[in-house]
Amino acid sequence: MHIDALDEKILRHLRRDSSLTSEALGEAIGLSPSATHRRVKALERDGMILGYSARLSRLAEGNPSTVFVQVTLVDQRRATMEAFEGALARTSQVHEAHLMSGESDYLLKVLVPESDSYERIHREILAGLPGVHRLVTQFTIRTLAVGR
Repeated sequence: MHIDALDEKILRHLRRDSSLTSEALGEAIGLSPSATHRRVKALERDGMILGYSARLSRLAEGNPSTVFVQVTLVDQRRATMEAFEGALARTSQVHEAHLMSGESDYLLKVLVPESDSYERIHREILAGLPGVHRLVTQFTIRTLAVGR
């Protein structure tokens, strides 16, 4: 699908605030609310907008610590990767997972609520995922708000 400058503006504004009404969004980009609504629906239909979500405060998330975990599997066979990804999908503590190039196979973003411990998550969940050979953990010191 080809997107034009107006579509790019719509996407940029919705990335910052997905709760904008058609009226507010249209005003920001110079279109009527109805034209803006049609364009947003077309972007959704064409798969450019996959959904909408709420960004929760750290307090609402249980004041979690953010931990990044590099995962190396025992091998990169399809069956190994599918088993790992399937089990990972059933793990609520992992908020993002990326198949990577380079030294490790996956990079996981894990949120650890202050009511839990990373040691428990590491021992009882991550180390038990199928195909895991090695886990390398990095703790976040501070998260920066950029690009929003």
